[in-house]
Amino acid sequence: MKVIVPMAGRGSRLRPHTLTVPKPLVPVGGKPIVHRLVEDIAAVCAEKIEEIAFVVGDFGTEVENELLAVAEKLGAKGSIHYQTLPLGTAHAVLCAAEKLSGPVVVAFADTLFRANFKINQEDEGILWVKQIDDPSAFGVIKMNEKGEIIDFVEKPKEFVSDLAMIGIYYFKHGEKLRKELEYLIDNNILKSGEYQLPDALRRLTEAGYVFKPGEVTEWLDCGNKEVTVHTNQRVLEFDWEAQKQLVHESVEMENSVIIPPCYVGKNVKITNSVIGPHVSIGSGTEVVNGNIRNSIIQQGTSLKNVVLVDSMIGSKVVYQGQALDLSLGDFTTIS
Repeated sequence: MKVIVPMAGRGSRLRPHTLTVPKPLVPVGGKPIVHRLVEDIAAVCAEKIEEIAFVVGDFGTEVENELLAVAEKLGAKGSIHYQTLPLGTAHAVLCAAEKLSGPVVVAFADTLFRANFKINQEDEGILWVKQIDDPSAFGVIKMNEKGEIIDFVEKPKEFVSDLAMIGIYYFKHGEKLRKELEYLIDNNILKSGEYQLPDALRRLTEAGYVFKPGEVTEWLDCGNKEVTVHTNQRVLEFDWEAQKQLVHESVEMENSVIIPPCYVGKNVKITNSVIGPHVSIGSGTEVVNGNIRNSIIQQGTSLKNVVLVDSMIGSKVVYQGQALDLSLGDFTTIS
C-alpha cells in the first residue's frame, strides 16, 4: 500500500502559524497533523503502508527531512515530490505519478478522522465521507440503489446527498487513476483555472470503476485556528481514552496542577500554574503564573503571567501579560 499526501498549499487560513512551517506539520496533541493523518489511514488499512509520497511546494530541506522522518517513524519509505504551480487537486496528485500503481490512498493533509470501517481488498475504490447537516458548502457523492458512487457534485444548490467527501480516497488500481489524471492535463480540462480530482473520479465511474463510501464517525478539520484548537481537544480525548502517556517524565512542576487530558512534552517547566483541560505544550516551553485551557503551545516558548483560553501560540514565542484568546506565530516577542 502506498499513500500520496498532497500538501503544497500555503495554509493561509492558519496564518501566522504557517509562515514558518507548512500546515501539515503544525502539531495537535503533540504530534504533526500529517503524522496523525497517516496513522488514521493505517488504522483502516488491511495491509501495511510501505511508501508515503509527500507532494510539497518550496518548503526547504529542513521541512522535507522532517516529512521523511514522519514516514520512517511509521515504518514506511518516504519520498518528496514537487508542485510548483497551484494547478489544482488533480495536478497535485499527478506530481507523484510514479507512485500511482497498485493500491494507493490519496489523502489531502488538512483533515483527521475517526472510522469504524476497514478497506476491503476486493473493493476497487473507497471515498471517505461524513454525513453532515448542510451539504451545500461541500463536495458530495451521489449513489445508486446498490450503494455505489455514481457521481460527485461540488457545493450542490439543491439536495443531492448529505454525505460529504472529506478528501481521502482509496484506489485498488493506482495506474487507472494516473491514466485519467493525465487525460485531464493532456486535454486541458480545467475548472476555475485548475485541474480537479473529481473530474478524474467521474471519468473512472463512467468507465465502470466502482467506488463505495467509507463513512467516518468523526471529521476533524485543521483549516484555521479555531477548528485546529477544537481538533487538538478531540485528539487529546482520543489519546486519553486509549491510555496513552501524554505527560513526559522530564516535566518539572512547582506549585502547579495539570487537569487532563493534556499533552506536555519533554523538558517543560511549569510554575505556579493551572494547565488544562485540553492543552498541548511542546518541548522546552516554560509557563510561569499561568492559567491555560483549550490551547496549543508549541516548542521553546516562554509564557509568564498569562490567562489563555482557545489560543494557539507558536514556537520560540516570548509573551508576558494577560489574554483570553490569542493566535501568535513563531518567534513573536511581547512583554
